[in-house]
Amino acid sequence: MDLDSIKDSLLLKPVTIKKGPEGDSRKENLIKEQKKRSLHNYSNAEKMSFDVKKTINEYIKKEDWRTNENSNTTYSYPGLYLHLAGSALANYVLNEIYPSEISQAHSSGALHIHDLSHGLVAYCAGWSLMDLIKKGFGGVEGKINAKPAKHLSALTGQMVNFLGVMQMEFAGAQAFNSVDTLLAPFVRADKLSYDEVKQFIQQMVFAMNVPSRWGSQPPFINFTLDWTVPDDLKNEPAIVGGKEIGVYGDYQKEMNMVNKAFLETMIEGDANGRIFSFPIPTYNITKEFNWEGENVDLLMEATAKYGLPYFQNFISSSLNPGDVRSMCCRLQLDLRELKNRGGGLFGSADKTGSIGVVTINLPRIGYISKTKEDYFENLKSMMDLAKTSLEIKRYVVEENLSKNLMHYTKVYLGHFNNHFSTIGIIGMHESLLNFMGRGIETTEGKEFAIEVLNYMRSVLKDYQEETGNLYNLEATPAEGASYRLAKKDKQLYPDIITSGDNEPYYTNSTSLPVGITEDPFEVLEHQAPLQTLYTSGTVLHIFLQEKPQASTLKTFIKKAFSQYPVPYMTITPTFSICETHGYIAGEHFECPICGKPTEVYSRVVGYYRPVKSWNKGKQQEFKERLEYNV
Repeated sequence: MDLDSIKDSLLLKPVTIKKGPEGDSRKENLIKEQKKRSLHNYSNAEKMSFDVKKTINEYIKKEDWRTNENSNTTYSYPGLYLHLAGSALANYVLNEIYPSEISQAHSSGALHIHDLSHGLVAYCAGWSLMDLIKKGFGGVEGKINAKPAKHLSALTGQMVNFLGVMQMEFAGAQAFNSVDTLLAPFVRADKLSYDEVKQFIQQMVFAMNVPSRWGSQPPFINFTLDWTVPDDLKNEPAIVGGKEIGVYGDYQKEMNMVNKAFLETMIEGDANGRIFSFPIPTYNITKEFNWEGENVDLLMEATAKYGLPYFQNFISSSLNPGDVRSMCCRLQLDLRELKNRGGGLFGSADKTGSIGVVTINLPRIGYISKTKEDYFENLKSMMDLAKTSLEIKRYVVEENLSKNLMHYTKVYLGHFNNHFSTIGIIGMHESLLNFMGRGIETTEGKEFAIEVLNYMRSVLKDYQEETGNLYNLEATPAEGASYRLAKKDKQLYPDIITSGDNEPYYTNSTSLPVGITEDPFEVLEHQAPLQTLYTSGTVLHIFLQEKPQASTLKTFIKKAFSQYPVPYMTITPTFSICETHGYIAGEHFECPICGKPTEVYSRVVGYYRPVKSWNKGKQQEFKERLEYNV
């Protein structure tokens, strides 16, 4: 079986490919039945034309906006290396992997294929920390190996190394779940004092934020923390050094030590008071969450100061805390049901993730469509192209795994059967303005947005049945796509409506425009029925002007999660960092004490970076934000 045949079959007619022996046979028969045809009408030399000199000069002279496409990278020699290699790989993937119909759709801005520079590997993954605890780190021929950790210091070191090498084999976020639960037994086994626990946690967090990845960036890491031992782990054997020492339900005291050490480390920041961007912590808020318990004030302080935590709603949403561990066993049971990937915007349940992500440009669909029938026909056409691109990518990634291109993924994952193909949207607000002259804040706009999401969910169910692969619907972060697609549309259609006075951008997914209201409960009321329709990454960001009172935050989060079934939420205060005077609450581009320039931090799409490192579209969005009053 070869790639051209796969592309051929997917473009000529719908293909039903099931898992297992019958599916393999169906694939083979399909290949025999189909004649190979050329999907490109130009020569290899034309396809692979790539101007190395131009690419290097544009980066060095900062003439290419993509220098700041991802605010996690920095302008540097490693950044140049990533830009050059990534541009070459993106060119290869567009011209050699995808057929011209899909390449043209991306190049023209009708849709956006994310992470083309990593187009030969999958997008993101959630890993089983329990696997690492039981197996140790290694298993790759010719590489060093470590036995299962016997001490907390060894385990945290293995976690840093594990996520570092996995980041090299994926485009996006890497996640561990139940970190506090699974680390707790090591604290007691080592008879550690609190100060010793904090020292090891500090070392781990610092190491995770050292630029050690292409582009002089740290690995993109998400941790989910349980806070209290989850029901499905309470009676499970606690493992240290390959041996059982009681059950996890016995270690709440040690969990509290781990959580306290982690929160204090994140609150303190680095030597200059600068934020630790990673790991992004997600906290599970259940009905049993003790709001007066140990460490809650610390959690609120970390939220008020740096806005670091994501909060996962297990009070009024449809989420289940145990899904992060059991999901991979249940994903294939009913392909007529859309599953939730779990883990929020950047997390994933154990041994799941996304093969790839394609975002559909809704504002263009709104602009070119004259009737409702036109709108849904154009949407379906783009979804079909997105599906085809994701089926092709799945084939390529699975082939590369079988060829041992991803050594550690092969050892710790082995297959991508439980990885989703992710389709997302951007710019529903601008799409509605172009299509019906009313935005998503209106009743008519919101109702149509809900209709669009429900239609997309129905189509994704059909794709699952047709292909035998998992699909999900995501409110994609679209840090670069928000600017790229709006810029492209303004070039092609000068009178198209975008957001942004000076620089164009599109509002993320089905979010309210950033300058519409200062009332967070108005936002929650509006967004709840929309947020619950996504089955992959989605989060509601509550943007604040500066540091709020911790007690106020506690009341707000309790009320929000009790009354509104939004799956995930962040509190996002703006703050500034002066090299001399450290942390300053609020937005101050000059230090109010010494007058020197500062770094102003806010959440760009899902993580904190200095505003000056954002792309121009996101900087324009920041200028137009109205912060909420809680």
